[in-house]
Amino acid sequence: MKAKIIIGMLCLITTAANASIPYRVEQVVMPAPEIPDGNDDEAFSREHRFYVGAMYNYSAWQSYTDDANVYFEGKDSSSFDIVAGMRIYDTFRIEADFTRTIANVGDIELTGNTLFINGIFDARIDSLYRLFRKQYLVPYVGAGVGLSGNEVSGAEIEDKLSPAVAVMAGLGIEFGEYFAIDAGYRYMYMFSPKFDIVDGLNPAAHQFRIGARVNF
Repeated sequence: MKAKIIIGMLCLITTAANASIPYRVEQVVMPAPEIPDGNDDEAFSREHRFYVGAMYNYSAWQSYTDDANVYFEGKDSSSFDIVAGMRIYDTFRIEADFTRTIANVGDIELTGNTLFINGIFDARIDSLYRLFRKQYLVPYVGAGVGLSGNEVSGAEIEDKLSPAVAVMAGLGIEFGEYFAIDAGYRYMYMFSPKFDIVDGLNPAAHQFRIGARVNF
Protein backbone atom coordinates (compact mmCIF):
# COMPACT_ATOMS: atom_id res chain seq x y z
CA MET A 1 0.00 0.00 0.00
CA LYS A 2 2.79 2.36 0.96
CA ALA A 3 4.57 1.53 -2.30
CA LYS A 4 1.52 2.55 -4.32
CA ILE A 5 1.30 5.83 -2.44
CA ILE A 6 5.01 6.56 -3.04
CA ILE A 7 4.71 5.77 -6.78
CA GLY A 8 1.65 8.05 -7.07
CA MET A 9 3.47 10.90 -5.34
CA LEU A 10 6.45 10.55 -7.71
CA CYS A 11 4.09 10.82 -10.71
CA LEU A 12 2.55 13.98 -9.29
CA ILE A 13 5.99 15.53 -8.73
CA THR A 14 6.98 14.83 -12.39
CA THR A 15 3.77 16.38 -13.73
CA ALA A 16 4.19 19.47 -11.56
CA ALA A 17 7.79 19.89 -12.69
CA ASN A 18 6.77 19.83 -16.36
CA ALA A 19 4.01 22.33 -15.70
CA SER A 20 6.48 24.76 -14.12
CA ILE A 21 8.75 24.91 -17.24
CA PRO A 22 8.21 28.34 -18.84
CA TYR A 23 7.37 28.48 -22.53
CA ARG A 24 8.86 31.33 -24.59
CA VAL A 25 6.62 32.84 -27.22
CA GLU A 26 8.58 34.64 -29.88
CA GLN A 27 6.75 37.63 -31.28
CA VAL A 28 7.57 38.43 -34.91
CA VAL A 29 7.06 42.07 -35.70
CA MET A 30 5.93 42.53 -39.30
CA PRO A 31 6.54 45.92 -40.95
CA ALA A 32 3.34 47.87 -41.28
CA PRO A 33 2.31 48.53 -44.88
CA GLU A 34 3.02 52.07 -45.97
CA ILE A 35 -0.20 53.83 -46.87
CA PRO A 36 0.30 56.93 -49.04
CA ASP A 37 -0.86 60.01 -47.19
CA GLY A 38 -1.40 62.16 -50.28
CA ASN A 39 1.88 64.03 -49.84
CA ASP A 40 4.16 61.67 -51.80
CA ASP A 41 5.58 62.24 -55.29
CA GLU A 42 2.68 60.36 -56.94
CA ALA A 43 -0.18 62.04 -55.10
CA PHE A 44 -1.70 63.49 -58.28
CA SER A 45 -0.47 60.97 -60.83
CA ARG A 46 -1.87 58.04 -58.85
CA GLU A 47 -5.39 59.47 -59.17
CA HIS A 48 -4.99 60.83 -62.71
CA ARG A 49 -2.39 58.66 -64.40
CA PHE A 50 -3.43 59.36 -68.00
CA TYR A 51 -4.49 62.34 -70.08
CA VAL A 52 -5.42 63.26 -73.64
CA GLY A 53 -5.41 66.62 -75.37
CA ALA A 54 -5.31 68.64 -78.57
CA MET A 55 -3.20 71.65 -79.60
CA TYR A 56 -3.41 74.34 -82.26
CA ASN A 57 0.07 74.73 -83.76
CA TYR A 58 1.29 77.91 -85.50
CA SER A 59 4.64 77.28 -87.22
CA ALA A 60 7.17 79.84 -88.49
CA TRP A 61 9.48 77.89 -90.81
CA GLN A 62 13.07 79.02 -91.06
CA SER A 63 14.60 80.29 -94.31
CA TYR A 64 17.56 78.61 -95.95
CA THR A 65 20.41 79.61 -98.30
CA ASP A 66 22.22 76.82 -100.09
CA ASP A 67 25.87 76.59 -101.19
CA ALA A 68 25.03 78.21 -104.53
CA ASN A 69 23.63 81.23 -102.65
CA VAL A 70 20.06 80.37 -103.62
CA TYR A 71 17.65 81.71 -101.02
CA PHE A 72 14.60 79.71 -99.90
CA GLU A 73 12.23 81.80 -97.83
CA GLY A 74 10.50 80.15 -94.90
CA LYS A 75 6.78 80.75 -94.57
CA ASP A 76 4.20 80.30 -91.82
CA SER A 77 1.70 77.49 -91.54
CA SER A 78 -0.92 76.13 -89.16
CA SER A 79 -1.70 72.60 -88.03
CA PHE A 80 -3.04 70.60 -85.10
CA ASP A 81 -1.53 68.17 -82.60
CA ILE A 82 -3.22 65.30 -80.75
CA VAL A 83 -1.51 64.15 -77.55
CA ALA A 84 -1.93 61.22 -75.17
CA GLY A 85 0.24 60.90 -72.10
CA MET A 86 0.97 58.98 -68.93
CA ARG A 87 2.27 60.46 -65.68
CA ILE A 88 5.10 58.49 -64.11
CA TYR A 89 5.41 60.92 -61.22
CA ASP A 90 3.70 64.21 -60.45
CA THR A 91 6.72 65.96 -61.95
CA PHE A 92 7.42 63.71 -64.96
CA ARG A 93 5.27 62.41 -67.80
CA ILE A 94 5.73 60.60 -71.11
CA GLU A 95 3.65 61.75 -74.05
CA ALA A 96 2.84 60.57 -77.56
CA ASP A 97 2.28 63.57 -79.84
CA PHE A 98 0.88 63.21 -83.36
CA THR A 99 1.12 66.34 -85.50
CA ARG A 100 0.29 67.14 -89.09
CA THR A 101 3.47 68.81 -90.38
CA ILE A 102 3.07 71.48 -93.07
CA ALA A 103 6.43 73.02 -93.98
CA ASN A 104 6.68 75.81 -96.55
CA VAL A 105 10.20 76.80 -97.65
CA GLY A 106 10.50 78.67 -100.94
CA ASP A 107 8.44 76.83 -103.56
CA ILE A 108 8.73 73.58 -101.61
CA GLU A 109 5.72 72.46 -99.60
CA LEU A 110 6.30 69.43 -97.40
CA THR A 111 3.39 67.74 -95.68
CA GLY A 112 3.87 64.91 -93.27
CA ASN A 113 2.43 62.84 -90.46
CA THR A 114 4.85 63.20 -87.58
CA LEU A 115 4.83 61.24 -84.33
CA PHE A 116 6.90 62.43 -81.36
CA ILE A 117 7.57 60.66 -78.08
CA ASN A 118 8.14 63.39 -75.50
CA GLY A 119 9.55 63.37 -71.99
CA ILE A 120 8.20 66.33 -70.01
CA PHE A 121 9.11 67.69 -66.57
CA ASP A 122 6.38 69.59 -64.71
CA ALA A 123 7.57 72.21 -62.20
CA ARG A 124 5.26 71.41 -59.33
CA ILE A 125 6.42 73.25 -56.22
CA ASP A 126 6.65 70.91 -53.22
CA SER A 127 6.04 73.49 -50.51
CA LEU A 128 2.83 74.60 -52.23
CA TYR A 129 1.57 71.55 -54.04
CA ARG A 130 2.30 68.88 -51.42
CA LEU A 131 0.60 70.90 -48.68
CA PHE A 132 -2.56 72.06 -50.41
CA ARG A 133 -2.71 69.63 -53.37
CA LYS A 134 -3.37 72.64 -55.63
CA GLN A 135 -1.16 74.53 -58.04
CA TYR A 136 -2.93 76.40 -60.77
CA LEU A 137 0.14 77.43 -62.83
CA VAL A 138 2.47 74.57 -63.74
CA PRO A 139 5.45 75.47 -66.00
CA TYR A 140 7.08 72.63 -67.91
CA VAL A 141 10.04 71.81 -70.15
CA GLY A 142 10.57 68.78 -72.35
CA ALA A 143 12.20 67.16 -75.34
CA GLY A 144 11.07 64.68 -77.95
CA VAL A 145 12.23 62.38 -80.71
CA GLY A 146 10.09 61.41 -83.65
CA LEU A 147 9.63 60.20 -87.18
CA SER A 148 7.82 61.93 -90.04
CA GLY A 149 6.32 60.33 -93.14
CA ASN A 150 6.51 63.04 -95.82
CA GLU A 151 5.12 64.03 -99.19
CA VAL A 152 6.41 67.02 -101.17
CA SER A 153 5.14 69.33 -103.90
CA GLY A 154 7.55 71.56 -105.86
CA ALA A 155 10.42 69.07 -105.51
CA GLU A 156 11.27 65.41 -105.20
CA ILE A 157 12.60 63.69 -102.09
CA GLU A 158 14.72 60.61 -101.65
CA ASP A 159 13.68 59.73 -98.10
CA LYS A 160 9.97 59.79 -97.35
CA LEU A 161 10.68 58.92 -93.71
CA SER A 162 12.67 61.55 -91.82
CA PRO A 163 13.77 61.56 -88.17
CA ALA A 164 12.85 64.66 -86.20
CA VAL A 165 13.68 66.13 -82.79
CA ALA A 166 12.06 68.82 -80.69
CA VAL A 167 12.52 70.82 -77.50
CA MET A 168 9.66 72.58 -75.78
CA ALA A 169 8.59 74.74 -72.87
CA GLY A 170 5.24 76.00 -71.74
CA LEU A 171 2.72 76.67 -69.03
CA GLY A 172 -0.18 74.54 -67.93
CA ILE A 173 -3.14 76.35 -66.32
CA GLU A 174 -5.03 73.78 -64.27
CA PHE A 175 -8.73 74.21 -63.52
CA GLY A 176 -9.30 71.55 -60.89
CA GLU A 177 -8.12 67.97 -61.25
CA TYR A 178 -9.55 67.14 -64.65
CA PHE A 179 -8.96 70.01 -67.05
CA ALA A 180 -5.99 72.18 -68.04
CA ILE A 181 -5.19 74.82 -70.65
CA ASP A 182 -1.76 74.36 -72.23
CA ALA A 183 0.19 77.20 -73.88
CA GLY A 184 3.75 76.66 -75.06
CA TYR A 185 6.61 76.89 -77.53
CA ARG A 186 8.33 74.11 -79.47
CA TYR A 187 11.37 74.14 -81.72
CA MET A 188 11.11 71.37 -84.30
CA TYR A 189 14.01 70.17 -86.45
CA MET A 190 13.62 67.58 -89.19
CA PHE A 191 16.61 65.81 -90.68
CA SER A 192 16.84 66.38 -94.42
CA PRO A 193 14.64 64.16 -96.57
CA LYS A 194 17.16 64.91 -99.40
CA PHE A 195 15.44 67.22 -101.83
CA ASP A 196 16.50 66.99 -105.47
CA ILE A 197 16.65 70.79 -106.06
CA VAL A 198 18.57 71.76 -102.93
CA ASP A 199 21.16 70.07 -100.74
CA GLY A 200 21.17 70.17 -96.96
CA LEU A 201 17.75 71.68 -96.38
CA ASN A 202 16.58 70.56 -92.95
CA PRO A 203 13.07 71.91 -92.32
CA ALA A 204 12.99 73.63 -88.92
CA ALA A 205 10.36 75.78 -87.29
CA HIS A 206 9.51 77.88 -84.25
CA GLN A 207 6.09 76.62 -83.21
CA PHE A 208 3.63 78.39 -80.92
CA ARG A 209 0.97 76.14 -79.46
CA ILE A 210 -2.21 76.42 -77.43
CA GLY A 211 -4.67 73.73 -76.47
CA ALA A 212 -6.26 71.76 -73.67
CA ARG A 213 -5.70 68.54 -71.72
CA VAL A 214 -8.21 66.30 -69.93
CA ASN A 215 -7.02 64.09 -67.06
CA PHE A 216 -8.58 60.75 -66.16
